[in-house]
Amino acid sequence: MHEKLKRLTDYGQSLWLDDLRRAYLDSGDLERWVEMGLRGETSNPSIFDEAISESDEYDDDLRKLAQEGLDAEAIVRELMEADIRGAADVLRPVYDETDGADGYISVEVSPHLAHDTEATLEEARRLFAATDRPNVMVKIPATDAGIPAIRELIAEGRNINITLMFSLDQYEAVSGAYISGLERFSERGGDLSQVASVASFFVSRIDVKVDARLDEIAKNHPLRGTIGIANAKMAYQLYKERFESPRWLHLSAAGGCPQRPLWASTGVKDPTYPDTMYVDGLIGRNTVNTVPPKTFKAFLDHGTVQPMLDSGLDEARGQLEMLARAGIDLDEITGMLIDEGVRKFADSYDALLETVEAKRGQIVQGK
Repeated sequence: MHEKLKRLTDYGQSLWLDDLRRAYLDSGDLERWVEMGLRGETSNPSIFDEAISESDEYDDDLRKLAQEGLDAEAIVRELMEADIRGAADVLRPVYDETDGADGYISVEVSPHLAHDTEATLEEARRLFAATDRPNVMVKIPATDAGIPAIRELIAEGRNINITLMFSLDQYEAVSGAYISGLERFSERGGDLSQVASVASFFVSRIDVKVDARLDEIAKNHPLRGTIGIANAKMAYQLYKERFESPRWLHLSAAGGCPQRPLWASTGVKDPTYPDTMYVDGLIGRNTVNTVPPKTFKAFLDHGTVQPMLDSGLDEARGQLEMLARAGIDLDEITGMLIDEGVRKFADSYDALLETVEAKRGQIVQGK
């Protein structure tokens, strides 16, 4: 195991890779990273779009599926689900060794369903059936329509990764849905120890939006690059309150596993910031950090491993208060980011379909 990943694990944090492509499976890279201490993986429509459009890794399978008469959307499902099953198999030893605490691969429901509860439920159940692995998590966005879907799927004993989270209000709703869902699952006689969930906070996107507002106020404003981590630290404190409450302790005694905060969007967007700032600054017990490959390599090379989520809390609160005094409404920004996130994932999904349709068309025409 890599020394830094071992120390990270000792501090109670799991590092997952925010990327999935066929080459990682075929080359053995994913297996090597797991041996080094990688403990999970996530994916989304943007990642699949890049993997399929920027390489020929999928061309043979795409040609076969096109010749079978499948349309673009069916082809995307087949290719995506095959990768998910492959990654789940590579990660299965981690899942077994940790008794289901880690070793997950996440796959996202269609972003076009983000505002449709029933359609989200139907698609999530289909994905679980199609991938057919105990260490698959289905990603559902923390929209108003997503929350009841999350509650129902947890009540069915499903593993859910709640995505596109930015605000503390969202986390209140999401953690409440998880606890309520587990209570219903328990009432149905379910084994609570078999249910896992993570709540994914997107960090760097907050700084991108906030920094743009700060730049309008002053050049090199002292709050630049601080709000994403400050907001995450407050979310972590809320996590501890939720999962140390009497209501939760009752579920914990019955085998329930806390819904871990997951730090997502942890690749820096501003090149003037340290490239590992969203890893170094977000280390804490019972958390996950999912990183893009570039950040993963940078962290292994020169990242700093120290528990940081419980330190500098007064400073973090002060930064958030200073932001409000500067006239910048963080709630407004996080609301915009939710809508923007859904739209970006939908655009990526549509671009993926267009890419596959173009390749499919060429195959059908014999080109």
